[in-house]
Formats: sequence, C-alpha cells, structure tokens
Amino acid sequence: MIARPGPASVNDVKHLLRQAERLVQRLVQRLVPGRYLAASGVALAFDMGSFLALLALGMPPAPASALSYSLGIVVHWFISSRAVFTAGVAARGPGRTRQKALFVASALVGLALTAGVVGLGSALGLDPRLAKIAAVGVSFAATWLLRARIVFAA
Repeated sequence: MIARPGPASVNDVKHLLRQAERLVQRLVQRLVPGRYLAASGVALAFDMGSFLALLALGMPPAPASALSYSLGIVVHWFISSRAVFTAGVAARGPGRTRQKALFVASALVGLALTAGVVGLGSALGLDPRLAKIAAVGVSFAATWLLRARIVFAA
C-alpha cells in the first residue's frame, strides 16, 4: 500500500517558493551576459550606422565618430537599463543620475582601453584591424564587469 502525502504546510509552500525564486534568479543571471552582448551589438549598429550617415551628410570623420559613439552610449543605456540589468536600475532622481554618470564613465573606460590596445598593438607591429578585434574583446569584458558590479550593482 502506498502512503499518500498529507496536505502541504505553509512552511512547505514557503520553502518551495524560495527554491523557485532561486532557480529563476540563476536562470536570469545566466541570460544577462547574452542580453548584454545583444545590447552591445545593437548599440554598435547604431554607432556605425549613424557614423556612416553623418559621413554621407558631409560631417568630418572625427566629429562624426564622436557623435555616433555618443549615440551608441545612449542606445546602450536604454537597452541595458530596460532589458539587461533591470533589477539594478535606480529609481528616478539623484540615484539614477549617478548611475547614468557611472554608465558614461564605464563607456569612456571602454573607449580608452580600445584606443590603448589598438595603439599598443600597432606599436608592436600588429595589423591595426587585428588589434581592433582584440580591443573590442578587452573593452567588452571591462565594461561588462564595471556595469554588472558597479553601475547596476543591486
């Protein structure tokens, strides 16, 4: 004869809910890097697309590059704050303003790392295109860590 389980207690239900919550958190944490990669791709597409459009409109390359990079930062902020790091977004007000400033600072760190890696690679005789590919990886890793651990730390 098989024993039938008795009714679940409130503690049993709370325990199951805590386990389910932990499972969902682990799943979301595993998805965040992929969403961040996608957000970076979209931001890069906006950066490059607007850069090419500005060049076609006759804007000189340096200002076009700076303006398009800035647009990429704005696009990345919107995607990151709404689809990647949703749990860590500060409420509107001074906290959110500080978070936006940190986000821009992290983007500037990424820019500095990119320029540094490309410059160093070129100085060492590497093809600048290969150095740029390496720089993208270094910059991506650094900005991911800064944003996950500082900018959007919950």
